[in-house]
Amino acid sequence: MERDYAERRAGLLRDLDGLRAEVDVENRIGHLILDRPPLNIVSYRARQQIRGLLEEMDEDGDVGVICIRGANGVFTSGGDVKSFPSIPKNRMSDLADDIGTPERCRKPVIAALEKYCFGVGFELAMACDFRLATKDCLVALPESAIGQMPGSGGSVRVVRIAGLTRAKDMVMLGKRIPAEQAVDWGLLTATAEDADGLTALVHDYAARLNALAPISMQSLKRVLNSAYDTSLKVALDVEGHSYEKIRTTEDYLEGIAAFAEKRKPVYRGR
Repeated sequence: MERDYAERRAGLLRDLDGLRAEVDVENRIGHLILDRPPLNIVSYRARQQIRGLLEEMDEDGDVGVICIRGANGVFTSGGDVKSFPSIPKNRMSDLADDIGTPERCRKPVIAALEKYCFGVGFELAMACDFRLATKDCLVALPESAIGQMPGSGGSVRVVRIAGLTRAKDMVMLGKRIPAEQAVDWGLLTATAEDADGLTALVHDYAARLNALAPISMQSLKRVLNSAYDTSLKVALDVEGHSYEKIRTTEDYLEGIAAFAEKRKPVYRGR
């Protein structure tokens, strides 16, 4: 019996649930926007749609860098927890697969955070390569307040990035961490004064990333992620083989030529 899997995938993305996707062709930025006023709550269905949209942006030739951002002056207050009891059993044990998609994207992914970045929103941000935020932003995994725990990878990533002591203090007590403290802990990359400053910071990061050789960036992301969660031996093997692969690319030869000729390189992703 035939299965129309293409229609199923199309159906998943046809009616976006509190999400928007836009492409800034000029700056080569793909924007995934959380947009459910007033606080951009993320539904269970939206988690699958986030995965699908990010995977499609990762294949879009007009997109060099992906940015996840919230509308309405806020990133998100978290998930639609009131609906969780109605989700069938064993359908929420792999939430980290959808929310961890930014880590699996070949392209760099930036999370641009404003005001609140709680629950699944912070888990999504933690899977991104760069986390930029306004100075008044708060980050938190508050699930313990309702008798639950983070279930989309957040607690694990906080431990690995900030350390066990800080993770227990933050996650077990559901603390809201100010942006400047989060930068100090390594949970955020950098901050901006306000929303306009955040947009400028995103454009600055995107411009610098887009100016680099795509294959090099893809390989480097893979190496850094492998160093993050594998043994030293495995990480060194991944690094060595990635380095060897890049040596045969046209972009590498262009980089060497540009260095010798004292000019800016023009990379083509080949």
